[in-house]
Amino acid sequence: MLPVSAITGPSALPQLDVLAGGLALALAIGLLVGLERGWRERDAPDGSRTAGIRTFGLAGLLGGLSAALAGATGSAAVLAAAFLSFALLFGAFKYREAVHDEEFSATSVIAALAVFTLGALAVAGDFRIAAAGGAVVAAVLTSRIAMHGLLRRMSWIELRSAILLGAMTMIGLSLLPNRALDPWGGFNPWEIWFLTVLTASISYTGYIAVRVMGPSRGLLVGGLAGGLASSTSTVAALGRAARDDGFPVKRAAAASLACLVSLIRVSALVAFLVPGVLATIAPAILPAMAVLGLTAGAILARGPEAASTDGPHGNPFDLLPLLVFSALLAGFSMLSAVLVAKVGDNSLKMTSAASGLVDVDVATLTALRLVEAGISTGLAGQAILVAVAVNAVVRVILALVLGPRSFGLTFGAATLAAASAGIAGLVVVSGGQGFW
Repeated sequence: MLPVSAITGPSALPQLDVLAGGLALALAIGLLVGLERGWRERDAPDGSRTAGIRTFGLAGLLGGLSAALAGATGSAAVLAAAFLSFALLFGAFKYREAVHDEEFSATSVIAALAVFTLGALAVAGDFRIAAAGGAVVAAVLTSRIAMHGLLRRMSWIELRSAILLGAMTMIGLSLLPNRALDPWGGFNPWEIWFLTVLTASISYTGYIAVRVMGPSRGLLVGGLAGGLASSTSTVAALGRAARDDGFPVKRAAAASLACLVSLIRVSALVAFLVPGVLATIAPAILPAMAVLGLTAGAILARGPEAASTDGPHGNPFDLLPLLVFSALLAGFSMLSAVLVAKVGDNSLKMTSAASGLVDVDVATLTALRLVEAGISTGLAGQAILVAVAVNAVVRVILALVLGPRSFGLTFGAATLAAASAGIAGLVVVSGGQGFW
């Protein structure tokens, strides 16, 4: 902030405008948070509550004025004393209210302290962070019912996984070095972990979305939910269930839906990380997705769904599978980088084929990372399609081995039709030239 001597003439006008803007923002932050607090206690009699919209608005303004006074006097102790006095005064009034109402919530106290602090930040710090912080505080307060409802519906495994995801994101990404540690530029710990967390977040978000919808009883929801976790494991689980419990054709349709979701996941990763690769994979991926969706929909629409869902509905964000995924991603990333450096760009397709035996996401992320290392988006897209094709063959083999004949043949026919549509799309768009 400015010393008092600086506010003496025409040159101080722009600085006064900045100060006025900061104070206005401090007031706005308080009013925004106070709007939520006042609405929640709108039915209480006048004078029966410690703070409402006016009090929170004044608290934000008081924080801004305290910061301005601290800057004018050149003493941070002024701001510290103002904050401590406000905290004690507000806390005392809130304590009396809590005793009277026999409640044990500290939300309003924390919100008031946050408003004062953000008001000070709007004047003495970065006003953009202050504005964003005020919006976040208000959003958190208004989401009380949704958050409490979510907590009541969450299982311990889901809660543990959410905490683990947050810790991995905040701790892992802040500590890992963001540079290649190998001579070929294939192993960047920060990038490997970022892509691992990104993939886990996609699966976990989809998993929670399905949980919010309610128990997954039908094969339609089961196939979609299984595809969010792993289409390969979903096919295997449905094949075993078809052998034991029946409904082989409809379970084959659910397995096709899981493969459809897998293709959607691949497309989403490409669109988010390297959108330029979409031009290469879209002519094959889109027709294949259409065929899988139409085939599964036609089969499931022919009669009632099965009574239970046998796809893998465990939490898709378990630690051990995630660490295995990360190790595979790191290993195939280094292998791809070494082969590209020693043999040439075409070796990437061989690596993708080997990776596709295990997981399509690993091959996809590996190919996308190498775009930054200099390979073309066309080659990356071709490598992804190779991995998708190899993984499709693996799924069909699992279906034939683990499931009854009708399950394997139905799923195999759907996969073959999808692959034929994808090849036709490539031929129509590019004439198939230069793919190999």
